[in-house]
Amino acid sequence: MDVIGTVTKVTVPSLSEGNMFRKLLSCLVIFIFLSAFSAAPAQEENLADGIYTAVFTTDSSMFQVNEACEGRGTLTVKDSEMMLHVSLSSKNILNLYPGLAEDAQKEGAQLLEPTRDEVTYSDGFQDVVYGFDIPVPHLNEDFDLALVGKKGKWYDHKVSVSDPIYVGPLADPAIEDGKWQCDVTLKGGSGKASVESPAILTVKDGVITAELVWSSKNYEYMLIDEVQYDKINREGNSTFEIPVVLDTEIKISALTVAMSQPHLVDYTLYFDSGSLRKQ
Repeated sequence: MDVIGTVTKVTVPSLSEGNMFRKLLSCLVIFIFLSAFSAAPAQEENLADGIYTAVFTTDSSMFQVNEACEGRGTLTVKDSEMMLHVSLSSKNILNLYPGLAEDAQKEGAQLLEPTRDEVTYSDGFQDVVYGFDIPVPHLNEDFDLALVGKKGKWYDHKVSVSDPIYVGPLADPAIEDGKWQCDVTLKGGSGKASVESPAILTVKDGVITAELVWSSKNYEYMLIDEVQYDKINREGNSTFEIPVVLDTEIKISALTVAMSQPHLVDYTLYFDSGSLRKQ
């Protein structure tokens, strides 16, 4: 407002200036809304009881899932409690602790003991590494996990578990851990392919894994619930290790190179629990 003598002069914003002000105000409101939305914590998934695969992420290149597992572990969910089994890259990590390194060294701390896991790499080479069963307090958020190596020094780390993909229900608790034989039926395709029956099953901590041997050496990988499983051998008929569920039709796809062009063929597998026998 400018004063000239006794005349009062009032400056009124032009129409274009008013429009600009309204646009700036609108942008500010949108910015505040988006900032609040992005800052909100991610909603945790309520997973039903069953077996899943899930991504295991750490804050260190020295503490990773074995490359043969493609960054994933096996997540078991029972009564809303989650446990992730991961196979690591070596046997250099001796213990884990769900918490801080300081607490891991206190008397009475419950350390996680390693398992001996056999892994098969893409070139067919097999190795034995350490694996761990890790309690998972929540998905999609970091949590503390301390580790100790061969030098005896504890280190703090942040890890997270995400992207769970359902594999199947929990194994029948009546089936004890170990090696089993089970009759398996294959349907689909042209009807010419078959798989060896009985198949060898490995049961461990509620997870059933089958060693599936095809009648041909021309299968390169299998797809189950959009998860790819590569063959584990370089010579002989194509062999795969896959998670299975008993007494359920399991829909799969298998890539064959027997034709002029690689081709995915749909099949159904059925593992009969009535035929189970301890190996």
